[in-house]
Amino acid sequence: MTSPASPLPMPFDEAFFADPHPVYARLRAAGPVHRVATPDGAPVWLVLREADVRAGLTDERLSVNKARSRNGYRGFALPPALDANLLNIDRADHLRLRRLVSQAFTPRRVEELRARIRLAAGQLADGLAERAAAGGSVDLVAAYANPLPLAVIGDLLDVPEGSRSAFSSWVGAMFDPAYPGQVAECVGHIHRFLLDLVAARRAAPGTDLLSAMIAARDEGDRLSEEELVSLAFLILFAGSENTQHVISGGLLTLLRHPRQLAEVRADPGLLEAAVEEILRHAPPNQWAIRRFPTEDVEIAGVRIPAGDTVMLGIAAAGRDPERHPEPDVFDIHRADKQHLALGHGLHYCLGAPLARLETRIALETLLGRFARIELAAAPRELRRRASFRSHALKELPLLLG
Repeated sequence: MTSPASPLPMPFDEAFFADPHPVYARLRAAGPVHRVATPDGAPVWLVLREADVRAGLTDERLSVNKARSRNGYRGFALPPALDANLLNIDRADHLRLRRLVSQAFTPRRVEELRARIRLAAGQLADGLAERAAAGGSVDLVAAYANPLPLAVIGDLLDVPEGSRSAFSSWVGAMFDPAYPGQVAECVGHIHRFLLDLVAARRAAPGTDLLSAMIAARDEGDRLSEEELVSLAFLILFAGSENTQHVISGGLLTLLRHPRQLAEVRADPGLLEAAVEEILRHAPPNQWAIRRFPTEDVEIAGVRIPAGDTVMLGIAAAGRDPERHPEPDVFDIHRADKQHLALGHGLHYCLGAPLARLETRIALETLLGRFARIELAAAPRELRRRASFRSHALKELPLLLG
């Protein structure tokens, strides 16, 4: 086993944020595991090969509990009522919460949203058409990709429509590195908003997911107030944020591969396979939730001390040539559709069926509504979030007709 090394410098520049995959490929070719410094200076271990990432996602020695950190991990400073969610707890507590939440977050409930998703997508597409008719380009991110998942998850939790855009702006601001000082303020807004939402639903239950979570029981067990608020935060945040980026990034990927876009237009039945290839080829999350070894562990011959921060490379795994032949080629006919974009094992995404359904309907609606969809800017000019953790478009200007 090799010993811990000094953190390697990472090229966190515009080229990396535009396309991080060449950097991942160079690192992966040089070795399966590297110790690097993130943009905020924190040392982390990057795991880049698919087999190691897959194994790491099920290795119970790799804890998601931030209390296990021993090297000064600096993530978002969330209050306990937002932090006690499925992303931050290990097996015993995770299974307990997942068992309770699963009573409310059923496939049937997701399927019941199909008509609502189609209606919301159609209404937003009509708005795009009106803007396009007025001349000039339209921004798909602001006018379609962002509001659609927020409308869906807002309906699922029965969030008042007037509050949804405010929640989305708070979440977006949390991730804007240009304003690091606003994170605490935005977290405070989100915390108060969710406390009020849970209190209102407890006082007047409805047929929504949050009411079902409040009512959920398992042999006398129930969700605590902190757990309810924290899970509501996770569902609203992950259920809107991630799907927003899959929709916008997915359409951009299709536009950059016109032959396969034409195939999908000719046969919408290919959209299901296209969404899976989009998730492999261009996932919005670059890394699984950070992990902390509970003891010294060996990954691919590298010794990682207990308490260090480990980042399992979801995006790098999707382009690993040892797992995916011609990994940089976007191919909707790829026979092997297995990927790690939505997780694996215990922490597999609870909302994966909803994310897939929303993305399929969102793309199908756009391709059915507009015969002409073209980029209104060169790909190199597109603005992306300057983030180590996600690969997300800030805007996607299009010409539609």
